[in-house]
Amino acid sequence: MDGLRLDRRSAKWAGYPPDVLPVWVAEMDFPLAEPIKAALHEAVERDDIGYLGPELLGVPQALADFAARRLGWEVDPEQVIVATDVMVGVEECLRVLTDPGAGVVITPPVYPPFFADVRHAERRVVEAPLLDGRFDIAAIERAFERGAQAILLCNPHNPLGRVWSRGELAAVVDVAAEHGAWVISDEIHGPLAHGFTPIHAVSDRAVALTSASKAFNVAGLKLGLIVTAGGEARDRVAPIADGAHWRVGYLGAIAARTAFTEGDEWLDDTLATLASNRELLGELLARQLPEIGYTRPDASFLAWLDCRTVGEDPAAVFLERGRVALSRGLDFGAQGAGFARLNFGTDPERLEEAVSRMAAALSR
Repeated sequence: MDGLRLDRRSAKWAGYPPDVLPVWVAEMDFPLAEPIKAALHEAVERDDIGYLGPELLGVPQALADFAARRLGWEVDPEQVIVATDVMVGVEECLRVLTDPGAGVVITPPVYPPFFADVRHAERRVVEAPLLDGRFDIAAIERAFERGAQAILLCNPHNPLGRVWSRGELAAVVDVAAEHGAWVISDEIHGPLAHGFTPIHAVSDRAVALTSASKAFNVAGLKLGLIVTAGGEARDRVAPIADGAHWRVGYLGAIAARTAFTEGDEWLDDTLATLASNRELLGELLARQLPEIGYTRPDASFLAWLDCRTVGEDPAAVFLERGRVALSRGLDFGAQGAGFARLNFGTDPERLEEAVSRMAAALSR
């Protein structure tokens, strides 16, 4: 096992005993991009780890250039606001776009903090579960008819790995607009997607949130980005910018700027590795665990596994019997019963070991 463990102290590796192989939380196991590592080292060597100033180290322009080059997304640097991280940014947007106690639609199974952070913002979670992996537009419309003031999207979707099409996003935007509701879109996995459509491609009555954290594996450095596309959204969200630079990580800004300006080669290599791992995971499951359902995701490094033959909480079974830690499906909503999420953003050797342990767990 020692050869499979990384010498890291982050939650992914420190959260379980040494004999457990972690393939759960959404951080990749790959080395940092050399330009990012060098930029961080340079800052530490010059003892430059203070507060971020209002000029934001040029991060908004770096994001705009990256978004145009990689994502087909036109971003106005003047409409980029920093936040501590994406979910803090979501809470801040909910506070300026919706009324206290207002309903906010989410589409489970979905990223677990959506449930907690909507409530933390003193808004009310309204569930419109996905139907066979697609938006239930009728359920979303009913939620708006009953007074919900916003919908919080995950684009690309975590945990399904779905990259929503322009038509799918437009359908949500249209029904929200009919009821004067806002669309808030978590697009943190966008740089790791194929065929990604940013929410601003279909609406300016929307707020997008993104970060370098998932695509470049720097989540602990804490820098989220709130992006508007003009009009009322810009005006409503603008007050968040007041003093925002004091609440984010200076090293996070250095990492983000470097990632967006110098990280293309590393990102291309990472995308190729993830594509290979995506195929490898399918082959391993088909050979060793044919009873587990697997649909290859279109984005990122997370696989949503249908383990309903195992029971309501398969992650608990794999942990207890196989000493491999997956994310618990039930944490993504009641619709996650019988499912588990596996992080394949790792070396093939670790991925093969994870599946072998899962198979051993079910053979006991």
